[in-house]
Amino acid sequence: EASAERGILSKKLATIICDAPVEFHQEQYDLETPDFEKVKEVFEEIEFRRLYENLYRAFAPAASATVVTEVEVTVTETTPQQKAAQAVGQLDLFATYEDLDQATSTKSTIEQNDHLYQFVDNPKAQKILVNNLLKQKVVCFDTETTSLNELEAELVGMSFSYKKGLAYYVPLSEDQGEVLQTLEIFRPFFEKEDLVKVAHNLKFDYKILKRYNITVKGAMFDTMIAHYLLNPDGRHGMDYLSEVYLNYKPVSIETIIGKKGKKQGNFRDADLRTQTDYAAEDADVTFQLYELFAPQLKKENLEDLFFSIEMPLMEVLAKMELEGISLDEKWLAQESIDLENDLRQLESKIFEISGEEFNMNSPKQLGEILFEKMQLDPKAKKTKTGQYATSEDVLQKLSSKHEIIKHILEYRTYQKLKSTYVDALPSQIEKFDNRVHTNFSQTTAATGRLASVNPNLQNIPIRTLRGQQIRGAFVSAEGKKIISADYSQIELRLIAEISGEDNMIKAFQNGEDIHASTAAKLFNIPLEEVSKTQRSQAKTVNFGIIYGQGAFALAEQTGLSRTEAKQMIEAYFETYPKLKEYMAEQVRKAREVGYVETLLGRKRHLKDINSNNFVVRGHAERNAVNAPVQGSAADVVKMAMIKIQKELEKEKLQTKMLLQVHDELIFEAPIDEVEVAKNIIKMEMENAVETQVPLLVEVGVGNNWLEAH
Repeated sequence: EASAERGILSKKLATIICDAPVEFHQEQYDLETPDFEKVKEVFEEIEFRRLYENLYRAFAPAASATVVTEVEVTVTETTPQQKAAQAVGQLDLFATYEDLDQATSTKSTIEQNDHLYQFVDNPKAQKILVNNLLKQKVVCFDTETTSLNELEAELVGMSFSYKKGLAYYVPLSEDQGEVLQTLEIFRPFFEKEDLVKVAHNLKFDYKILKRYNITVKGAMFDTMIAHYLLNPDGRHGMDYLSEVYLNYKPVSIETIIGKKGKKQGNFRDADLRTQTDYAAEDADVTFQLYELFAPQLKKENLEDLFFSIEMPLMEVLAKMELEGISLDEKWLAQESIDLENDLRQLESKIFEISGEEFNMNSPKQLGEILFEKMQLDPKAKKTKTGQYATSEDVLQKLSSKHEIIKHILEYRTYQKLKSTYVDALPSQIEKFDNRVHTNFSQTTAATGRLASVNPNLQNIPIRTLRGQQIRGAFVSAEGKKIISADYSQIELRLIAEISGEDNMIKAFQNGEDIHASTAAKLFNIPLEEVSKTQRSQAKTVNFGIIYGQGAFALAEQTGLSRTEAKQMIEAYFETYPKLKEYMAEQVRKAREVGYVETLLGRKRHLKDINSNNFVVRGHAERNAVNAPVQGSAADVVKMAMIKIQKELEKEKLQTKMLLQVHDELIFEAPIDEVEVAKNIIKMEMENAVETQVPLLVEVGVGNNWLEAH
């Protein structure tokens, strides 16, 4: 009754007005056969591959003649069922996926393209080929192997291309001694400094050849990384790029060795002609992608970033990956036992509080305990399946309601530590050197950050004591020490640098505690009177601003009311006015040109920055502010890695860079090199790029990563 007025308004809003003055001319809505050629252009540009097929299906009877002439498809004799279907306009019901793919694909394949792919299988001819390659300015090469694991793969063959449609394949013997002899013939090519060597995912080939004592030298060009710089949010696989940019569908490896799984074959088992066509085509396609991407990098002003950072970094990462890091299995085994005991104790505590036993890993049972039996949230949300939502973010919001939540969150953390790291890492140790070798991807994160895979060593938790314990398993070899070097508050320092915010720059230059300094300004009190709580709140705002955090999120994190959080953000921008100007300018610039840039010119394209959808646009606006900061931090770390590697090699030190974990670098150094290495690392990291704001690096040494950090 109290809301009767609103109820009536709701009814009015939901009632269709049938006599609204709508002009309707039926002929404007008649469905016509589309211009398939124009549709194809648009759909391919925005990657609507399946939709093109669906469109063809929808217009199949009316458009069959058009499609056949435009796409040059030969229509085979139809079955009686298909003839009947055509009569009622339903040809697609009987078309197999392969038929449709054939009827709608406009991409050429190896069968249709003019090409000359030759195998070169004797030493005399191979020497002639090398002499020919040495005369070229740019040559694309590719390696074929028995495995995708570079640490165990054997070379099966190599291919080379320096002209569209022309490529050579060099098959290699199963006898590893003979392989080394053949590689010696090609050594002058791989080591020629002024010859640009092109490959797709060059790091893989670099590591394979390095294991055969061949070091690729001089100018290099990775088409995968080039495309990543041009389109950080896109896909970068060679087959995909070939279809999109060259309108060409390469031979699939699965057609040669079978689909992934236990029954998958080996490239070595394929006949020589099949090997030649597949491998030579890879080199040919990659060379054509190079011809497209190289001028585009220049046009987009990305050449310097590509040749000064990404390509030298590729070599640094290859060496790190081959080096690996030692793991103490006994440490992990003990940690597993300790975590199991902790899990059982937490489980008992949770059962005692809830008054009954239940399956801790069942969201359904957990939801019923928390929201039906214990009534922790009368407004508890349910998922699509009808059970209560018990995800981490849901539980975090309830953590102040009851002590059981804290124990459940702790239980989940320990369980993840145990399964994802403690129990899984030993299986990742390579038998030949008892070390773990992660793989660093340069083309995964759109921000420019590196990603670590197989295993992911960048996600090892450090905020909890139990998470930190896992670092104790990463140990130095005998007679060596682990060195850890970590940038201090690099993103805050860089946002001060990029925005030119004087108050923040001065605080950093004076060596002040930035969070205490911010708190003193926010609460208008002397620096020495800042409390722990005030510093913590200022820290939350400092980091929150970088990620575009609003009053709602700040209130949730700090425990302030929404009004207090809003007031704090307003006070923050009054304290740092240039920061607010910078953020507004970044969004304005992104709207105008469609992208934002880092200190070193890395671009992040923001296609949704002018979206009509408030949520989508808001996400793009936050990226407009955050991407230059995160990306600049990534660039600084990459520059530091390149400079450190150069200096270590120049001084002929045995110290090796092993891992990059966001703003932290891990090294292994012989004991007698520790002091020299520490100085080099700190010096190069703090001076990686020229900035007004000092970049500070903390360096630690220990027998394991935990001690060193």
